[in-house]
Amino acid sequence: MATSFKKGDHVRWNSEAGKVSGVIVKVHTQDFSYKGYTHHASKEDPQYEIKSDRSDHIAAHKGSALTKI
Repeated sequence: MATSFKKGDHVRWNSEAGKVSGVIVKVHTQDFSYKGYTHHASKEDPQYEIKSDRSDHIAAHKGSALTKI
């Protein structure tokens, strides 16, 4: 069973630049367009927008890529 997260949770994920941490700012439970791509999300498999702790960068990830810290 996938871990679910909520807005405000502090999480970590791996990126090309190494481990990154940030705070969830939005939870998507329907498909959405972000940075020119359609991201697929559902209530059973949501995607999360996370604001990086080190910059204003916003990333979108599935819960399986995230670890709560």
